[in-house]
Amino acid sequence: MKILVVDDCKTTRKLLGIYLKANGYDVVFAENGLDAMEKLGTEDINLVMTDLNMPYMDGIELTKNLRAEASLKHIPVLIVTTEADEEERARAFEAGASGYLVKPVTAEAVSKNIKAILGDIFAKGGPDA
Repeated sequence: MKILVVDDCKTTRKLLGIYLKANGYDVVFAENGLDAMEKLGTEDINLVMTDLNMPYMDGIELTKNLRAEASLKHIPVLIVTTEADEEERARAFEAGASGYLVKPVTAEAVSKNIKAILGDIFAKGGPDA
């Protein structure tokens, strides 16, 4: 399974990458939403983990773009952000986010959220259901 980690902070990308690789995932990195859209066009991505606040294209816009693109709309999006505000959380889910995690995160929290998102997808009959 290949996960795209999108965050403008190099340290956060590296930390999330360590967590994910330790759990057996392949990881691709992007610095912002525009970079992520390019990677989504060339890589076979199964899940996107994105920050909310980034330059050029934030996590909400990235999520909206994924949901609007027929070939990408099935990809689950896990928001990983410092924004603990309920209004931001609601905006993320309204845009089409599959999950929402508030930083700082642990490897256990990341793994648990990914498994929950994948469980929901398969409970509904798969990514295209």
